Amino acid sequence: MDAVSALARELRRARKEAGLTQGDLADLAGVSERTVRALETATGNPSLRAVVSVFDVLGLKVGVAR
Repeated sequence: MDAVSALARELRRARKEAGLTQGDLADLAGVSERTVRALETATGNPSLRAVVSVFDVLGLKVGVAR
């Protein structure tokens, strides 16, 4: 399993746990529903700003490992 797939799974789990639809999350994060869908399926190439915005809404942190 790669890191992108793991992030996608965690995002989907957190969204569902929060009781949000992809559309709800997109509205709250200020991104398109298509972007949320791309993040949850590990497809496309969403901006880092979009990733951080979506994760922030869900209380998730994006970190850097060295």
